[in-house]
Amino acid sequence: MSQRSRTVRRLAVTLAGGAVLGVTTLAAPASAAPGCSTAWGSLPESAGGTGAGTVDEIRTGRHACFDRLVVDIDGANGSAVGYGVDYVPQFREDGTGDAVPLRGAADLQIVVARPAHAGGTATYDPVDDAEAEDVSGYRTFRQVAWGQSFEGQSTIGLGVRARLPYRVSLLAGPGDDARLVVDVAHSW
Repeated sequence: MSQRSRTVRRLAVTLAGGAVLGVTTLAAPASAAPGCSTAWGSLPESAGGTGAGTVDEIRTGRHACFDRLVVDIDGANGSAVGYGVDYVPQFREDGTGDAVPLRGAADLQIVVARPAHAGGTATYDPVDDAEAEDVSGYRTFRQVAWGQSFEGQSTIGLGVRARLPYRVSLLAGPGDDARLVVDVAHSW
């Protein structure tokens, strides 16, 4: 084998090895995910408050350490929004008390001290009460169910994978609206 052939072969092997190394390096994560705080608890959380506003939207989101449910309250105008969040043995529909089975090993009940109607017109009315939001593929959430609005309060059922820690936040805005945020951790 000539000197030139050996040089070309070495170059080819070197380039191939470098390409494999480069692909392996690119496939590796840039950095490890930050640790997730589990300093939250699983005991009931509540706050008092009455005033203006109606429930007009429920939405969900996935995050690295938790799944999030947000209840949008239209026209709260800075008033305190009352709420109660608690794990319950069985989620029940507001008004009728009928049991609503939820997927998951634990039922989290969210009660917002605001109606979901104004002047006889619904301000929030999902197409399917049992599947108010699509949470397929979420790590912690298994189902979001609309438990109706009755006597000035609205109820949401959240089926979760297990009884996991959660936190509740009430945020002002945008504008004169407010948001009730419930984050449920992926683990303890």
